[in-house]
Amino acid sequence: MAIIIDGNKIAQDIRTEVKNAVLHLQEKNGTTPGLAVILVGDDPASKIYLRHKENACRDAGFISREFRLPHDSHETDILSLIQELNRDGDIHGILLQLPLPKHLNPARIIETIDPRKDVDGFHPYNIGRLFTGNPYHTACTPKGILELLDRHAIPVERKEAVIVGRSNIVGKPLALLLLNRHATITVCHTRTERLAEVTKRAEILVAAAGKPEIIKAAMVREGAVVIDVGVNRLEGGRLVGDVAFPEVAKKASYITPVPGGVGPMTIAMLLVNTLNAAFTLISK
Repeated sequence: MAIIIDGNKIAQDIRTEVKNAVLHLQEKNGTTPGLAVILVGDDPASKIYLRHKENACRDAGFISREFRLPHDSHETDILSLIQELNRDGDIHGILLQLPLPKHLNPARIIETIDPRKDVDGFHPYNIGRLFTGNPYHTACTPKGILELLDRHAIPVERKEAVIVGRSNIVGKPLALLLLNRHATITVCHTRTERLAEVTKRAEILVAAAGKPEIIKAAMVREGAVVIDVGVNRLEGGRLVGDVAFPEVAKKASYITPVPGGVGPMTIAMLLVNTLNAAFTLISK
């Protein structure tokens, strides 16, 4: 039976570490990390996520500013706000809550954020620097996945890793992170043929397809490390991941649950990125 990787516990440890680092930064430099979050519209899931972020910032001792803009906001108004936040010395991280209303261009808006304040790691500058292993910030979910592996002393170097899902938020940046750590990477997607044959090779298998329980036990190598990024709500309200947990847990060596696995790490890594941004900006 697999060892369950407790993302809640690890995320809480990281949040405590960040809180202590904030106290040290305040004593040494008089600086408090500041995070600005921009929400356009009234997407219910975004509002819930925003509340979690705000609570995490408050617990860590951050300055937290929230900007809620109406659904029909003009792009020029959002760009103007971001430019103002770029100049604000009390703000070290800027987070644009996605998805945006359809009339807005997320790429153009994200590109306006100062890359040093892009704590989501989505700016093309940071994505480009990820190729060389040296971004200002790395996307929070992929960064959190590596942290889960490291804190369980699960080796990455020379391992065969398979990622199911090629999104810009998880799959692609995670592939680069693992490659920079000397793993051998395969990225699967909707057009991958004989998916089970590919996933069964994986010593580290990451499911980030957004399809409920797509990964079955027959698709998993004996003793594999299985990381489930998926969050899917079934009819009746039950929450499941992309992995059929009960059957896969019998075959894997380590596995993340849903909920309580990767999810909590995303906000923890947002705090880490904002703290690092504060250090970067005060030392420039």
